[in-house]
Amino acid sequence: MKESAPPTRRKIVLTASTPEANKFVRNMIHQVIQAGRRFSRGMAHGWVAVLLLATGCSIRKMAVNTLGDALAAGGTAFASDDDPELVKAAAPFSLKLMESLLAESPNHPGLLFAAASGFTQYAYAFVQQEGDEMEEKDLAAAKAMRGRARRLYLRARNYGLRGLEARHRGFEKALRENPKAAVESAGAGDVPLVYWTAVSWAAAISVSKDDPDLIGDLPFVEALVDRALELNEGYDHGAIHSFLISYEMSRPVGEGDPADRARRHFDRAMELGGGRLAGPLVALAESVAVQKQDAREFRSLLDRALAINPDAQPEWRLANLVMQRRARWLLSRTDELFLTPEKQ
Repeated sequence: MKESAPPTRRKIVLTASTPEANKFVRNMIHQVIQAGRRFSRGMAHGWVAVLLLATGCSIRKMAVNTLGDALAAGGTAFASDDDPELVKAAAPFSLKLMESLLAESPNHPGLLFAAASGFTQYAYAFVQQEGDEMEEKDLAAAKAMRGRARRLYLRARNYGLRGLEARHRGFEKALRENPKAAVESAGAGDVPLVYWTAVSWAAAISVSKDDPDLIGDLPFVEALVDRALELNEGYDHGAIHSFLISYEMSRPVGEGDPADRARRHFDRAMELGGGRLAGPLVALAESVAVQKQDAREFRSLLDRALAINPDAQPEWRLANLVMQRRARWLLSRTDELFLTPEKQ
């Protein structure tokens, strides 16, 4: 595809009306240009022009909201990257920039969603996974990494709850008092926030087996994810079904066999993702096949995950690379996970 020419750069005179506003604009310009690691140079300079056009007391709000909108909508640059290590190094800057903007605009809906989803994905891909991998060699370091992952998951959950609170005043209090009734206030437009709030909360619980208070929050997670499923079961190409593959195996109360429920979610996730996402395959292998001690299915599922071409669907490239890394790690632990691993 032919690349479009970058927009013409023009010199614009700074017109802020106070020294404080002037300093703020210059600081924001610096942050935007640095954010060019994530956005194109042309886009970065475009935001600079927008910032410089504002004057007086309105400049702070305009700058924050403009940058907030850009950051909240810019996730595809990371999602299509083919270098997870580069994303690992770059993501903290983006996440901290979101937090600095949220300090200025606490209820910005796009930023709250981006922070909830961004911190969750960063914690899973680059903190929890590394902790899991190092456990065999350094148990203390692995424990520390999981503790860090827990804190990041809870930070993500808190942003999700803030986003839902901004849309539905009193939501968190109602959720803690009567989860099933509280989530009824969420509508179809809330599904992304509801989903990421549930996922981050569940992830925090999964790495906090020694925290009974946090484990006691499972009914809140269940109410949120079930409501998201009810409102939009196809959200993000089967993301809710993919999450439920693992969750059904630990759901406190449910109808029928948990493995059967998990497999139904697996089938639907594979259908919605067109078979091009490794996540459902890894989830079924790690949760159902291990619990059922089916080593043959375990290997088959992970081999299928590794056979997916990450470049076939560029917008899912990073997610597939991350899950394929976990698939390789799980395969390396086959003898530990199964009492009598079958040889293929």
